[in-house]
Amino acid sequence: MAGLRLGPLVRYVDWETGTSATVWVETDRACTVGVACAGGGGGTARTFLVAGHHYALVVVTGLTPGSAVEYEVVLDGERAWPPADSPLPPGTLRTPPVPATGAVIAFGSCRWAAPTEGAADPVGPDVLDTLAARLAADPAGDRPDVLLLLGDQVYADETSAATRAWIARHRREAGTGTDAPPDQVADYEEYTRLYDESWGDPDLRRLLSTVPTCMIFDDHDVIDDWNTSAAWVAEMRATPWWHERIIGGLMSYWVYQHIGNLSPAELAEDELYAAVLAADDGTEALRAFAERAEADPATVRWSYRRDFGRTRLLMVDTRAARVLEERHRAMLDAEEADWLREQAFDDPGGVDHLLVGTSLPWLLPPMVHFAEGWHAALCRGERGPRWARFGEWLRRRADLEHWAAFTTSFHRLTDTIAEVGRQDAAPATVSVLSGDVHHAYVAEPAWPAGQRPRSRVFQLTCSPLHNAVPLVMRMSFRFGWSRFAKAAGHLLARHGRVARPAIRWERAGGPWFGNQLMTLTLRGRTARLRLEKAEAGAGRPRRDTDREGARLVRVMERDLTEGA
Repeated sequence: MAGLRLGPLVRYVDWETGTSATVWVETDRACTVGVACAGGGGGTARTFLVAGHHYALVVVTGLTPGSAVEYEVVLDGERAWPPADSPLPPGTLRTPPVPATGAVIAFGSCRWAAPTEGAADPVGPDVLDTLAARLAADPAGDRPDVLLLLGDQVYADETSAATRAWIARHRREAGTGTDAPPDQVADYEEYTRLYDESWGDPDLRRLLSTVPTCMIFDDHDVIDDWNTSAAWVAEMRATPWWHERIIGGLMSYWVYQHIGNLSPAELAEDELYAAVLAADDGTEALRAFAERAEADPATVRWSYRRDFGRTRLLMVDTRAARVLEERHRAMLDAEEADWLREQAFDDPGGVDHLLVGTSLPWLLPPMVHFAEGWHAALCRGERGPRWARFGEWLRRRADLEHWAAFTTSFHRLTDTIAEVGRQDAAPATVSVLSGDVHHAYVAEPAWPAGQRPRSRVFQLTCSPLHNAVPLVMRMSFRFGWSRFAKAAGHLLARHGRVARPAIRWERAGGPWFGNQLMTLTLRGRTARLRLEKAEAGAGRPRRDTDREGARLVRVMERDLTEGA
């Protein structure tokens, strides 16, 4: 009898008709996967095979707009979810009313796998586990319509003690040999262990079975500082274990994260997806795709668009789409940048809120911004070869690789946001949603007189979901917003001959630290932002507690459109 290995995960929900969704699973053998909804609606799919693992992405149809229905997963006709002996409730598929009047969108990044139940957690309670417990305790309470996971869904280079032990055992038993570091994953099979550890967490599994998700990778999904520079890429490609690592990373991302981002219509047009489904074993087709993506990133688009009623999300790949030649560095290659612009301007007047999802923040603390622009200028050779070598050394050690380190791309994104916001029928808000930096903050830019957009524009940064930041980094981030730090940044920019940006920006909230989640509640042309933090402790109202006494504490809430 077939069984579920991972899932179910609710991925895509159709906001145009409110009648369909997709559900992703991994099974322990080949089978037919069915999703059966209470009261009607459902779908089936045959599993596909990649590297000895079996997966299915089931398109569920026949749903009713504006409804919430429980569903079961059946494998070859036998119920597999929820298990008969499990206290876990059935999954739930929620569809929006049509037309949708608004959307509730939660987001964050950087989730190091939570330890098993009962084990000590060195980085504090997991905010997604805590959210799952709250939703389970109050099924009729407020919940997000969709959860955006903005990178570092798994940590391929920072594994847990349990995973390190599994890797050592796996390599001994496989007997293939590898030069890969013993504390990092080496190939596709070892990547599957990361997803087992992370998505097998019972609380997270419960959450992902009922809240739809949109995902994009960041560096730790592959390795720290992935694609930080051309010199870095050349060095890694000369490393014996790197090729299998990057191929395994891209293959596993496609299976576990990317295909679930796509609509049924997009899946139907995807040649790779069709080839993998049609093959007895899709490994070679997927591997060939990953080889092309590694050799020429411009051949693949990982970015995508989702519309939630009159809210548009443009989820942007800021890792694989980079141009790394020092004189022409760009966060996005030309085709990707054009795609972003085209999607931002599509259907003027049809969008109340434009969201740009990018794992890396567009607006950083001013000192960090200017430091990144300065070091990018050094690496270009603005101060000669000795400074260029120093710049490359510093780039890797200080993670100076955000939008500010790709000066042309920073200005182009800024211009696109401003132009969208200046349209006659501009969105009420344009927000850049980011993670990566292991703290949360709100920044709001200001344009010169006469150039201010009609839209309110924000940088909304939230991370980690479950990780930590050293004290020295906390102090640095706080200092980075100060007047003294800003003045020091201007001196660095002057040394690097870096032009000042056309905008200024100030911190409008934060920095906040801890395991945290931001939620945007969008209703018509109004937008409200909330930040919640997971805290451990006792003596709090029961409705705020999970099995380990953790609770979600509201840190901040504000209206983003007030006074617009």
